[in-house]
Amino acid sequence: MFEYNSEKHYPKETESRVLIRFQDCDPLRHLNNAKYFDYFFNAREDQVPKLYGVEMMDFIKKYQAAWVIYNHNISYVKPAQVGEWVRVKSRIIWHNHNTVVLEYYMTDDSETQLKTLLWTTMRYVTLAEGKSTDHQGAVNEFLMATSMNLDVSGIAIKDRVKSLSQELKKI
Repeated sequence: MFEYNSEKHYPKETESRVLIRFQDCDPLRHLNNAKYFDYFFNAREDQVPKLYGVEMMDFIKKYQAAWVIYNHNISYVKPAQVGEWVRVKSRIIWHNHNTVVLEYYMTDDSETQLKTLLWTTMRYVTLAEGKSTDHQGAVNEFLMATSMNLDVSGIAIKDRVKSLSQELKKI
């Protein structure tokens, strides 16, 4: 279970290096649009326990609540291709008392070209009633420690794509 340690540095971003599999591609050898979600979610699920010592099921059991996705906003910039190594990154870019926005993005292996950007918005709800509830205890500490707290209210995904693409070109 996550225990906040004020002496510890908590990375704001997770990262995985992943090979694009033949079975996940379309006849043009591009990663199937629906498969991007699998690559993003699997990478985060692998990295969060390693980086933060958090098993999401522990949070769910202890607080009897879980995040439910209610919005995806995805932008496909450049195709990922069969046999290509890519970097899959994720980070909490914003949260409030009951909502989280996760940003996932995929780059080429050298991290100079953006391939895809995904924003996933989730609401924290009780397991018993499925009603919205506030983040509490270690859940709130985890969010405070790992969130970028970017104000997303005035940012369109196309603007974020442009900004992230420019950042990658500078690397």
